[in-house]
Parts: sequence; C-alpha cells; structure tokens
Amino acid sequence: MAPKIFLTGGTGYIGGSVLDALVKQHPEYNITVLLRSVPDNFISKYPSVKIVRGDFDNTALVADTAAEADIVIHNGNSKHEPSIKAHIDGLLRNSTPSSPRFLIRLGGTGAIADWADPSFYGEKNPKVWNDVQDIEELTSLPDTALHRNIEKIVQKAAVDHGDRLKCAIICSCGVYGPGKGPGRTQSQLVPVFYDEIINNTKRAFYTQSGGNTRSWVHIDDLVAVYMKLIEAAAAGGGKADWGLQGYYFTASQEVSLLDFATAVGRILKNHGIIETEEPAQLPLDDIWKMRLATKWRYMGIYAFACNTRTVSERARKILGYQPRAPNLFACLEEDVLAAAGRRA
Repeated sequence: MAPKIFLTGGTGYIGGSVLDALVKQHPEYNITVLLRSVPDNFISKYPSVKIVRGDFDNTALVADTAAEADIVIHNGNSKHEPSIKAHIDGLLRNSTPSSPRFLIRLGGTGAIADWADPSFYGEKNPKVWNDVQDIEELTSLPDTALHRNIEKIVQKAAVDHGDRLKCAIICSCGVYGPGKGPGRTQSQLVPVFYDEIINNTKRAFYTQSGGNTRSWVHIDDLVAVYMKLIEAAAAGGGKADWGLQGYYFTASQEVSLLDFATAVGRILKNHGIIETEEPAQLPLDDIWKMRLATKWRYMGIYAFACNTRTVSERARKILGYQPRAPNLFACLEEDVLAAAGRRA
C-alpha cells in the first residue's frame, strides 16, 4: 500500500523542493500538504496533492491530519513548539510497534554554530562536527543552542515512544542552488549577504581574517537525503537510523567567508552592481550592528562571523548518500543574480 505523507512548508525553499521531488519521483505516494495560502500554480502543477488549509497555529488540524499519515515531513518554523507537539500527538494516535509512524524534521547547523564563542569570530574553528562520532554531544547540546527547543521535543518523543514512533532530524547546513517548488526558490544565506552589501556596505565583506567557515550543500543534494530517508520510512524504516541516532548532516563542502566574499564581490563587480571587487575587511563592531531587525542581537555574528563546520557521515554510510550537484562556486553567480532580480 502506498504511504500516506503529510508535508508542511511546501511553499518554502526546502520544503517546496522536497514536495516537487516527491511528486515526480513517487507519484504513487498519497501526499497531503498544509498551506496557509495556495499559490496560483499549485493545483495545476500538483493536481494529485491534497491541500489542507491552515497554519502551524491550527494545532488541532495539524494533529488530526498527522493522525491520518504514515510519514510526517515537517519543515518551516524552527521555533514553533506547538506544531511539532501536534505532529507527534497525531502520529501517536494510530501507531503501534508492528505499524510505527515516522517523523522527519528539518533542523539546521545553527544548532552547532559557535556564535557564543568570541574567540572564533571571523576565524576558523578547528572543530568539525560529525553526525556519527559526535552523536552523544549532538543529542545533549545546551538549551542555548539554536533549534534546541524543537530537537529536545523530537528526541524525547523518540525515547518515550521509540517502538512506535520513528524520528529523524535532517540538520541542514547552508543551502544554494535554485529551488524547484511552487513558492520560494531562493536560498536564504546568499540573499542575506547580497542585501547587506546593497543596503549597507556597498562591497562584499568579511571580518578579522575571514577564516570562519560554513558547510554548504546544493538543494538537489539536500533533497536527495530527504528522499532516501522518506523511502526508508516508506519501507518500514529500512536501513536508516532513527531515534537518537537519527541525526543527519547534509554537507557536501565547506567555504570560508573570505573565499565566499571574494567570489561574490567579483560577480557583483562584473555585472556592474558594485564598483569595487575586492571585499572589505570590517571591524567586528560593524558585524554586530548587522541584521538587528531580527531582534536577536547575535544575528550578524551568526550570519557573517561564526563557524558551522560539519561532516555528513551518517547519510553517506547508512543511506548511500553521494552529493552529485555542482559546488557552490559553480552556482554562485546564478544565486547572486537571482538575489539581485537578474538572470545569469
């Protein structure tokens, strides 16, 4: 019998790309999506996908819909506790040890970012997180870690109900490349860097040595991890790791901010968007003042001065994940020009 899948975040960059892949690669799946508003092209593009109108605050609706699903793929708001609890409550209604349900939750490497450690602002941190070797540390991060509130809820459910609820967290890093879904098709990090240049610095920039380093993955490779995990769930769990072991990094490469800024500066200069190609070395005080509209005082530091270095060992070892998409620099011009509203 084809699995019943409930997906949230279907108009987002990542969730929409996952939805598109599910429909194209597995037309036999019964897919339901939660949508606050329906894009004009959605029904014509995905006529077989069932739409439930609502948002994450409609917790009764979320729970009722999850109760009808075999697999929940929850993307979107990483701080919204009621929605993740509703998904878990719904999945548990009809799950049994002989017929478990599955929860796949999108996380992020903000969880391991070193924004709280000033000694590495603008510098390369030697710590590289591994989702197999560091799993005990990853599942016991301090409450101050980003995404920790949601991860604790998922991990508690995995411990309390692991015989009938199989949980996994896909801990994605920086993502690049054009999305395939019906809504947002641009990544987050490239547009944020572009906006800061256009509205503030007028040049690409870095701070300190610019050695702070971020892991990256192409959206197609990230979706490949999703698909392998979803297919394992559809097979009753397959060979995938679930529960506290079900923590998956997705990185295919890492890039320093200096190298990233240098490439962005070259692209913008070549297209006449800025006058100076060489990135500017900014004092940390300037970085602290960036992205304050988010109401989190560390946002500029997190975006432009800290490290998120990860190795995706579990997906490679357990799921056979092999990144195949072009690297960041091969795709960067397209992403930068998309942020600028232009075409390559």
